[in-house]
Amino acid sequence: MDPLTQGVLGASLSQSVSKKQHLVVAGVLGLLSGLAPDFDAFIRSQSDPLLALEFHRQFTHSLLFIPIGSLICALVLHPLIAKTRGLSFKQSWLYCALGYGTHALLDSCTTYGTQLFWPLTNERFAWNTISIIDPVYTLPILILLVFAIWKRDPWLARVAFLWALIYPTLGMIQRDRAEAVGWQLAQERQHTPIRLEAKPSFANILVWKVVYETEHRYYVDAVRVGTSVKTYPGESIAKLDVSLDFPWLDLNSQQAKDIERFRWFSNGYVAQDPADEMRIIDIRYSMVPNQLSTLWSIKLEPSVDSEMHVRYETHRDNAPESRQIFLDMLKGD
Repeated sequence: MDPLTQGVLGASLSQSVSKKQHLVVAGVLGLLSGLAPDFDAFIRSQSDPLLALEFHRQFTHSLLFIPIGSLICALVLHPLIAKTRGLSFKQSWLYCALGYGTHALLDSCTTYGTQLFWPLTNERFAWNTISIIDPVYTLPILILLVFAIWKRDPWLARVAFLWALIYPTLGMIQRDRAEAVGWQLAQERQHTPIRLEAKPSFANILVWKVVYETEHRYYVDAVRVGTSVKTYPGESIAKLDVSLDFPWLDLNSQQAKDIERFRWFSNGYVAQDPADEMRIIDIRYSMVPNQLSTLWSIKLEPSVDSEMHVRYETHRDNAPESRQIFLDMLKGD
């Protein structure tokens, strides 16, 4: 989730349990601790571009790491911020723990995937209930926190945190509605999906990207689930077959290992890019939800040394046509 949302969510919970006189400092501790898990974004390698994908949302986001992560935050923030304002170290640690603890759970509500129980398992939990950026979620929390500080009223922070729980619950309901429509679309096509998931499109829980897998292909469609349901049939693509798609690739090479690392990161939703046969795309993400124009990919090189890594690439579809298609879906056109 974006840093602003992580910060205000952490602040809302810490302020919810604080005394009136500690409202501001509790909010600051919760906000900063709510941001802290994303320091794992600084773990990266010049030679191995996938290292960052493996470590982001890993140990710092594990529920088992909350006591350690929040303790580190308290050790840093208590002498800098809280001690001079009359808080004990125990109180500071509590506010830091509450702020820190919200981070991974919020990230798990998105589609990216979070290793909630590392090191017990490296499974990436993605509940697919909200987009990584959603103003309808963030702005009410932010506004309520501003008023909570202005009025020195913890109850407004509690209302903010309540909204932080209600909106993902609405997203869960919307996700289930979209998945039901997805199963209906598959049935109409006489497909029997191996798995089917609905993922929120950018910044809303109204239009969803439905992805399902059959024996040989992936299918993507857009579904708008408002007071009425509207579908936008989309594209399909063959599933990645490394031996078939890259017959020249040494399966013991680093590039072959990187493909499997990217497959794990993408929860298996990988395919060869129709526009570039050397590129493997993550089909879960696109600006237009019924299209396959990916937001990130890896690219192979046939002539490199067997120890060389793949190249990781990001893509941004900022074309006016794509934005208009997406806006039309939001409006139900």
